[in-house]
Amino acid sequence: MRVLVASGNAKKLGELETVLSELGIDGIELVSLRDVQAYPEPAETGLTFAENALIKARAGAAATGLPCVADDSGIAVDALNGMPGVLSARWSGGHGDDLANNELLLAQLSDIPDEHRGAAFVSCCALVVPGGSEVTAEGRWEGALLRAPRGSNGFGYDPLFQPADADGRSSAELSAEEKNARSHRGKALRELATHIAALR
Repeated sequence: MRVLVASGNAKKLGELETVLSELGIDGIELVSLRDVQAYPEPAETGLTFAENALIKARAGAAATGLPCVADDSGIAVDALNGMPGVLSARWSGGHGDDLANNELLLAQLSDIPDEHRGAAFVSCCALVVPGGSEVTAEGRWEGALLRAPRGSNGFGYDPLFQPADADGRSSAELSAEEKNARSHRGKALRELATHIAALR
């Protein structure tokens, strides 16, 4: 069974491959956007991670006729009432400017004491089957925001995020294996994997 992962990011496809392997789920061939005929990417107009994940998964399923997995994720900061949230990738105005996004977030929290710098990475993964079911799964990774970036692994807000379960290290100081075992996306993908297994 071929399943489209609606991303050009090889790391995201690799994460799902790892989860399926860990759970002993075989018979699933994952393909990325690079492996299918190009189609217009939908605007992510949802107000929640689940809405945006479904928008992307529905578009992929409709364009290719394949079951499609998509995710939307970001960071939710307690002192900002859950923002940047779905705006995480474009918090500073442009899309995907990690440095500018990190600098803006640090500036906004410069006067917030350490005990009030709680945050969580949130991921929602969606599976849409053409003409069939739609399901979502959400994962959260609790922690706090650092006062300066640390580490060179990962991307986005990883250098600013100190997970509660990482012995004082930032997300960007964890190995890929450590991150996959703990992360918000890993948690969501593990839940979604049971639904993917049912496609075989």
